Amino acid sequence: MRWQKKIRRNKALFWFSRHISLWGSISFYLACLLNIAVAVFYPFGDEDEGILSPFWNISLWVALGVFTALLPVLPKPWGILFFLVSLILRAIYTIDLGPALLLLGTINLFNKLVFLVSFVGNQGTFTRGYKAVVMDMLFIYHLGYAIICVLGLFVHEFFYSFLLFDLVIREETLLNVIKSVTRNGRSIILTAVLAIFLVYFFSIIGFLFLKDDFRMEVDRHPASGQNTINSAVADSYGNDGTELVCNTLLMCIITVLNHGLRNGGGVGDVLRRPSKEEPLFAARVVYDLLFFFIVIIIVLNLIFGVIIDTFADLRSEKQRKEEILKTSCFICGLERDKFDNKTVSFEEHIKYEHSMWHYLYFLVLVRVKDPTEYTGPESYVAQMIAEKNLEWFPRMRAMSLVSSEGDNEQNEMRSLQEKLDSTVTLVAQLSGQLAELKEQMTEQRKNKQRLGFLGPPQPNHHIPAH
Repeated sequence: MRWQKKIRRNKALFWFSRHISLWGSISFYLACLLNIAVAVFYPFGDEDEGILSPFWNISLWVALGVFTALLPVLPKPWGILFFLVSLILRAIYTIDLGPALLLLGTINLFNKLVFLVSFVGNQGTFTRGYKAVVMDMLFIYHLGYAIICVLGLFVHEFFYSFLLFDLVIREETLLNVIKSVTRNGRSIILTAVLAIFLVYFFSIIGFLFLKDDFRMEVDRHPASGQNTINSAVADSYGNDGTELVCNTLLMCIITVLNHGLRNGGGVGDVLRRPSKEEPLFAARVVYDLLFFFIVIIIVLNLIFGVIIDTFADLRSEKQRKEEILKTSCFICGLERDKFDNKTVSFEEHIKYEHSMWHYLYFLVLVRVKDPTEYTGPESYVAQMIAEKNLEWFPRMRAMSLVSSEGDNEQNEMRSLQEKLDSTVTLVAQLSGQLAELKEQMTEQRKNKQRLGFLGPPQPNHHIPAH
């Protein structure tokens, strides 16, 4: 950021550096169009390429004018592509194919030099010393790209074909394809060495016991001629157009390595088909089957499996990184599900509460501010940065979640208080009822005592009349 602030003072360098993606897109499209022209028209003839019907001549001029006018309006990739295609076609049928390719190669070289200036302007490559320049592989790659442009312009047009490898750098998926081979390169190389050892072993067996079966049909070059074959090797040629390809151990190794690994059924697909009456028929069957199962099925599939598993791991890592970036807060590390049914959503949390850009601005403020003017938090953070301590980051916590948890506790306390109040009211009512019942029991007891003091009731002696 300090370097970007510095280059803003240089208007020209800042303008070039801010359009670095545009220069990269132009270089790639020019490389594709140059290779298409070379693939279609090479070798270049001496006939006049500028002859074109009036209709197509006018159409190309109109297309060039339209796409030039629409270049600021259309999206950058498509607008640049249409403009370059119309420009190349117009140049081919106006100034001839050879001069047109020379002009396009010059434009491509100039554009790549502009890209290098933009790259250095963005990265500040030369300000870090020559050692950093040599160790910067991306700068070395772009410098090699410019050298290939020079070779294609002044040496031969076929050098332009190397520029197409820029697609691997531009696309992460293709870069993972390359990494799937290079990441576990040691395992692949060791497995390939094992395959070579097995080929050597099978070559020795073939040379010792099955030499006559290594006879293959060949198409001799006409320039060699049958008469040029010396007597030393004449025995290896048959009258039926076949050739003995295992007369030496080296030729056996080359034959098994070349034809055995390239055929789906192994080396048995290219050797002589023996009759079942021959004494070595069973040995030949075992030889072909062992080579097929051990080398073709096991060893080669081990190599393919390592490559496929590595590519799957790279794809899983990419998906896991993307998922972490989408579902986790960069500052506190809390996941999206922690903010479900909360007062603050996950999007609001990462945009306002824990915005990583706000933290970056604060770090810049601490670095550029005079230490004598620090506030308390700024002084604390500056000390933690000096100690390379990240404990000042709110790891796995957020104010919104703490406040919501406090609100929940208050709601629970309020509900408990309401239940307690209702219980107290109910207890008071029950106490009143018990007091009334107690008074009634007391009155009844007094009435019983009063009745007992008056004595029992007298008997009635009145005799009813009959």
